Amino acid sequence: MSHRLPDCVGYFSQRERPLHREYGFLDQAKLQQHLLQQCGSMTWHQGLADTIEYTENSSSVTTQSGEQFFAKLIIDATGHEPAFVERPTQDNVAYQAAYGVFAKFSKPPIQPGRCVLMDYRNGHLPPEEKSKSPTFLYAMDLGNDIYFLEETSLASHPAIPFETLKDRLYQRLTANQIEVLDIQCEEHCLFPMNLPLPDFKQRVVGFGGAASMVHPATGYMVGALLRRAPILAAAVATALQSSTPAQLSQVAWKALWPSERLRKHYIYSFGLEALMRFDHPQLCNLFNAFFQLPRRQWSGFLADSLSTPHLLTAMVNMFGRAPNSVRGCLIRTVGTDGYLLWESLRS
Repeated sequence: MSHRLPDCVGYFSQRERPLHREYGFLDQAKLQQHLLQQCGSMTWHQGLADTIEYTENSSSVTTQSGEQFFAKLIIDATGHEPAFVERPTQDNVAYQAAYGVFAKFSKPPIQPGRCVLMDYRNGHLPPEEKSKSPTFLYAMDLGNDIYFLEETSLASHPAIPFETLKDRLYQRLTANQIEVLDIQCEEHCLFPMNLPLPDFKQRVVGFGGAASMVHPATGYMVGALLRRAPILAAAVATALQSSTPAQLSQVAWKALWPSERLRKHYIYSFGLEALMRFDHPQLCNLFNAFFQLPRRQWSGFLADSLSTPHLLTAMVNMFGRAPNSVRGCLIRTVGTDGYLLWESLRS
């Protein structure tokens, strides 16, 4: 972590909601260095993969420069538009989008030493903007008078344009009489939330975005990757000597997407569909109810660390705390997207 912020809050009305949980900001370079150190004395090859071929006893990747590499198992970690992993096409893909700045400001845009996980207050927007897709401010104090501010769309189809997010961020600052003095870095973030799951029968195995591992209801993924990578590695290591390449691929896919995880994936996907149907007041009411849950329940939901029974318990608990406007929307979502819950039962 490059920063740890114990003071984390949210705003789903004019009232501040303390979340009583520490928030961390990853140092990406140090994380990469740490992971590479775990690899020991491996030989690294750099190039652009061009084609992939399979035989009964091995798989091979040929790069654009003509180099060919053989292995029993190939893992594709090339992101949301993978080089080799195949999955069904899907219309109406939902995207999380954000525009942000690392900058110095004329005065602190949030309380120093604080992380604001979600600020859904929208009094700074003109009436015509308030009726459109809701967005929130995600912000943290990075020290030395530098703050990271990001206007974020949790999920939308189609994606909210970066220019719209930038305008809303600056409207938010202007309403609080805050000027941006020095932008050190801009951030443009866009990724799909609900890509279809890959074909688990294929020989190449995906990981990360290539394996649709984004949390469908939150957009989180890094924590899941760090937890699930050792599980995948252990399964592959155990089966490596005694399995054919085709069998090894099936072992890897099963380790990555066991039935328990598939069930939760479809439940979260149902939650995503519900989120996109909420208007701004309903969304604020939803999160007010959500963050009233016991911390182990709401944090476990966000981190995808709850078992399926505990996840369902948390959702029922939230349904009981939510106002009727939220309950009604959730019930209507069962009518339109209940097939996702059925898929969860079938997994």
